[in-house]
This record gives sequence, structure tokens and C-alpha cells, in this order.
Amino acid sequence: MPELTLPGKLQRLVEVPKRYKIVIGGRGSAKSQSVGDICIRDVQVDGLKVGCFREYQNSIEDSVYSLLKHEIERLGAPGYNVLATAIANASGGLIKFRGLARNADAMKSMHGFKRFWVEEAQVISENSLRLLTPTLREDDSEIWMTANPMSSADPFSQRFINPFERELNKHGYYEDDMHLIIVSNYMDNPFFPAVLEEERAFDEEYLSQAEYEHIWLGKFNDSVEGSIIPVEWFNSCIDAHVKLGIKQIGATITTFDPSDETARSKNDPAGLCVRQGSIIIDLQDKNTGDVNEKCDWATYWARQYQSDVFRWDCDGLGAGLKRQVSTSLDGMRIDIDMFKGSEGVDFPDEIYQPDNQIERKNAKTNQQTFRNKRAQYYWMFRDRIYNTHIAVTRGEYRDPETMISFSSEIDCLDQFRAELCRIPKKYNANGLIQIMSKEDMKKLKPPLPSPNMSDCGMMSMKAHTRNLAYQATARPIVTKKAGGWT
Repeated sequence: MPELTLPGKLQRLVEVPKRYKIVIGGRGSAKSQSVGDICIRDVQVDGLKVGCFREYQNSIEDSVYSLLKHEIERLGAPGYNVLATAIANASGGLIKFRGLARNADAMKSMHGFKRFWVEEAQVISENSLRLLTPTLREDDSEIWMTANPMSSADPFSQRFINPFERELNKHGYYEDDMHLIIVSNYMDNPFFPAVLEEERAFDEEYLSQAEYEHIWLGKFNDSVEGSIIPVEWFNSCIDAHVKLGIKQIGATITTFDPSDETARSKNDPAGLCVRQGSIIIDLQDKNTGDVNEKCDWATYWARQYQSDVFRWDCDGLGAGLKRQVSTSLDGMRIDIDMFKGSEGVDFPDEIYQPDNQIERKNAKTNQQTFRNKRAQYYWMFRDRIYNTHIAVTRGEYRDPETMISFSSEIDCLDQFRAELCRIPKKYNANGLIQIMSKEDMKKLKPPLPSPNMSDCGMMSMKAHTRNLAYQATARPIVTKKAGGWT
């Protein structure tokens, strides 16, 4: 029996039975080699039959056939007969290889197989994913997948990453009765070769941060054509208040993007953002409940954070929430504000940029610059993020009131980045700045997820001055910590 040498993080793959075993990560993580070695051992020892799949396989060379052949030789695994299109073992074990995209029935011919392994699972189609589960029906059968995630909107990500994103970001793995999902990267691989380290170091220096994190850290490739906020800018804002010494002072603004409990609510949850001064201190989303339950959830957090302002999107479902919000916050020193992004801009005749940044003769007003409020405040958000990026990366001074910081204690920070860095600009015939609507984003191929938390961050950019001069200085800073509130 060959002796397996696995990265410690992947050891649980051989310790527990699960219907789904998923390993995600970037280059050099040894995920494919490790899964291949486990399959080689199990085929030899247990006579296991394994089906190896890729979405696209024009020939056997497009599969993991070459990897397995090499590992059988390296391990000196006995009893193997490497055939032209399959790999057999004297134990009765067998490994077959199939493509899914052009042969939807490829799985149906694999009666008696107890493990399916999908390599490069990030590109699997929704149709292939839908056929995979009911086809493998043997008792104790398992579906294994290895992947370097692409977009958070891909079928693979929606099924195996997005629902468990908080736990994966926090702990690097997720486990329940059905799933074992492990994040494994080069730093988790004690056998990471020196030649790859040279390549990694080169890429870290010369690639964009978004490209580097996707290739080597298995992060979503969240940049899209026309995106208004690059990933590099976003990353500069993480804990910028710590890096730059920005104090956590100012009004506390809680913003809420409503949604209803429908068949698609998992992909379109309600969003919540809490900003205090120049720091976003909390972001949350909620899938369950109707629009009224989610509104109660949002006003609860507004009270917990002793907010000065509670603002919500009233372009759609939120239009009918004013009475509920007023009742819920009655007696609280919280101003309520309805936000309608489709309306014309605020302060239409004011110059968009400060006078010292542009020549006044070339200056444009807000009305001449932006299509609507949504574009206006997304651009303000973008300007704050850019100013922070310049201050962090170049050491150039920027007024803290024109910057924004994202607390690293926010659980769903990666999800927020996936949304915010995929907000596209839309062509406007009159040359005005316009942001693509949620409806248009859903029509793209592939569709982009609804940016609910991003919209909440955008809405928090709107100033609300009534009574805030006193409240901002008189109120204590409120922070959420384990075990209670401080």
C-alpha cells in the first residue's frame, strides 16, 4: 500500500465520510495531487471505482489521466494497469475519464462507481451540476471537487462557496453533515517547491493584486469590465483607520436594502451597513423572512448601534416601510431617511469636485455629471476609496473626511468586495455617469449577483446633517465585541 503524504489541512478528507468533499484554493496548494493520491490508494486498497470529470475534455490528455499516471509511478503503487483511456487495478478498482459539456449522459454509464472527482470544478455548468448528484446513487458514494474559484456568480460558487462564505473566510473550512469544504493555498502546503516560490514572488510584485490573489490565493476573480472600483483600491481600505490613525468619530449611519422572501431570496438577500464617521464598522445580510421581518432586523441593529440616522432604499419594496420604521424607532433619537436612487441628484447646482482640484471654467455641476442619485453617491463612495488608496499606498495626505475604511472585523468583507468591485459603469448617451442597475446586472452572461451590501455602503455616503453636530460629539463610540457590546 503506498504511503500518503498530505498537507495537514487536507487530512480530514480521509478521516470523515461526506457526500460532498470540496477543496478550493490557488496554485501550489497540492489540492489536485493530494486528491489524486487518495484516489490511487483507495482504488488499490478498496477496489474503488472512480469517475474523473472535467466540464471540457476533448481528449484523455485534457483530464487528470497524466497526473494519476505520474503519481502511480512516483508512489510505486502496485497492481496498476494504465490503459489508453482508463486506469485499472488488480483489486478490481477502476478509474475512468469523461467530459461533461458535450456528453451530458457521460455519468450515466458509470454504474457501480462510488466516487466522482470533478477537477477544475469552477467552470462546471449549471446543467452538469444538476445532473451530477442524482447520477451517483450508490450507498456511501461521494462527490469530490477541486477548484480555483472564478466568479462569485458561477454555478459552482453559488452552490459550494457563497452559502458558506462567512465560515470559509473565518476558519478556512466548513463542515456539516453533507459537506466538507476546505480552503487550501500554497502556504498550507509544506511541500511547496522552490521553483514555484520564485514564480509566486514574481507574480506578487508584477501582477495586479486582483490577479495575484486569484491565481495564488484562490480568491474570486471579482474584476469585471467597466467596474468602477478596482480590487487594489478596495484592499487599501481594509483597516485604513488603523494604518493611518483615523479616529472612530462622527455620526453613526445605518443603511438598509430590503428584499422579500422569495424563491430567489438566497441570491438576493437584504443588506445592512453601519458607518461611523469614516469607518464602516459592520456589514450584514439576511436571507430569511419577508420584507417586514427584515425591516425589524435592520431597525434592531440601528438601535443596537445607537445610530444617528437610519436610511433605507425606497425605490422598490422599501416604499411601504415608512410607518413600520417610524413605529420601530419611535422614541429613539434616530433620524429616518428614505433613499430613492432613481431620483435626480442632490445639490444639482453645486460643483462636483472641490475648486482646488479643477479649473473653475471647466467645472461641472452635479446635475451635469451624474444621471441620478445612485450614480452620484456611488461615485462619492468611489472617490473616498480612491483617496484612501492614495493615502495608504503613496503616503499622500488626504482629509479623513474624504476617505473610508473597512474594519477587518467584518465577517463578510470578502463578500462585500465581491459585490463592490463588480459594480459596472453604464454607457449614457448624454455622457453622464450612470451605474448599471441590478436588473441589468442580472441579465449579463454570467449574471452578476445583486449588490445589496454595496448599495447599503453607497447609501451611507449621503450626508444627513439635522442634529448630528451635537450627536456626533456627545454620543459614545459603540463597538460590537464577542460577548456583548462596548
